[in-house]
Amino acid sequence: MSLAEVLVGVAIAVGLIGILVPILPGSALILVAILVWAVQLGSGTGWAVVAVAAAFLLIGTIAKYAVPGRQLKDAGIPASTQWTGVALAVPGFFVIPVVGAFLGFVAGVYLAERRRLGAGPAGASTWSALRAVGLSLLIELTAGVMAAAAWVAGVVVT
Repeated sequence: MSLAEVLVGVAIAVGLIGILVPILPGSALILVAILVWAVQLGSGTGWAVVAVAAAFLLIGTIAKYAVPGRQLKDAGIPASTQWTGVALAVPGFFVIPVVGAFLGFVAGVYLAERRRLGAGPAGASTWSALRAVGLSLLIELTAGVMAAAAWVAGVVVT
């Protein structure tokens, strides 16, 4: 294993951590690291691995928004409540490092649902929002791990 492959592996690991701790753009870091490896390798195998990894990450990115959004819709949480959550997630990201976006989203959902339904039902909606955030994180992490596995397979083959 070359020094370049070790550095790419470290960058991929940092990308996976960036998915769990949203300070770094985890998926983008994983893709860029694999792209650097493919350029350094300079073979068709490297570019095939980039294509597979990019497909995993693209599908994961689409699914991380679509699936939890559908789950929230099925739980009866209207789009206006979800947008309130997003509106509080943005400043939360900057105010509280690491977990602020998640806390801001959940707080926004709770406040919007409390205004709409009252205190009791707002708790159930907030619990649905927490599950949706966790599912979103799990989907993106799975896509990142699959992209990393594609890279490992590419390293083994080459």
